[in-house]
Amino acid sequence: MLSTRLGAAGPNVSALGLGAMGMSDFYGPADETESIATIHAALEAGVTLIDTGDFYGMGHNEMLIGDALKGGRRDKAILSIKFGAQRGPDGAWLGYAADPNAVKTALSYTLKRLRVDYIDIYRPARVSPLVPIEDTIGAIADLVRQGYVRHIGLSEAGADSIRRAHKVHPIVDLQIEYAIITRGLEREILPTLRELGIGVTAYGVLSRGLISESALAGGSKGGFRAHSPRFQGENLDKNLALVRALKEIADSKGVSVAQLAIAWVRSRGPDIVPLIGARKRARLAEALGAMDVALSPGAHRRCGAAGGCGWGALP
Repeated sequence: MLSTRLGAAGPNVSALGLGAMGMSDFYGPADETESIATIHAALEAGVTLIDTGDFYGMGHNEMLIGDALKGGRRDKAILSIKFGAQRGPDGAWLGYAADPNAVKTALSYTLKRLRVDYIDIYRPARVSPLVPIEDTIGAIADLVRQGYVRHIGLSEAGADSIRRAHKVHPIVDLQIEYAIITRGLEREILPTLRELGIGVTAYGVLSRGLISESALAGGSKGGFRAHSPRFQGENLDKNLALVRALKEIADSKGVSVAQLAIAWVRSRGPDIVPLIGARKRARLAEALGAMDVALSPGAHRRCGAAGGCGWGALP
């Protein structure tokens, strides 16, 4: 497994990260035994970056990862944690809590659920419209000084918020959706990040399962996808046309369309680390195979053209 530094001030992490959300939430039932086996397989393959959120499965995802890290595996993992999303007992979204007391309370529970002494990268899940980003980052900076957090990241933040946060404390990465067909961050956000020396942990590199043979075969419509506009009606028709074009390129290279999509995101720069939402070892193995896919300049241009420069794929 190749490694890269996450931003100018961040830790060395694997060039591919594991997103654990689907093991607890949003994409239908998952098998805990297989989920833990997948985390173990990722660590054994050299995948060090594991991403989660304290609201995934109402804390279940953190407890699952805590179980997976037993037996001396904590030192093999770089834990990236999002916090702040508020949810009711029925799972409904209630907003975001990002004031200093909420930040420190959230971390306290996260440490208990994961059964660890510190978090490698801690980040607000969103920029709160009610709390200045300076206050949120300042509270995490207090936790850094106290030894409970090693680095600070952001998630889904715009260029102005990134600059304001970075003035309070060095930000190591921004977590944001990025795929061949979801490329909005290239206009303003990515140039800002590169100016400031901040990395990217890219989720949704398969566009929530849209860029897959399963989607082309009519699958991948359960859970979150049942309500996502990109999987509905005319949007889906347009998006699948893009995926079919990508599959032609993938077939010509003897790889899966998912492997092509992961390789494309990796090719955008060493400061971008794709997060793979594998829930099973077989999907993890497929994703790891993308590390061996090299894109020539011509193939890269063909992928960009087939992806439509981000049109069609909706949140």
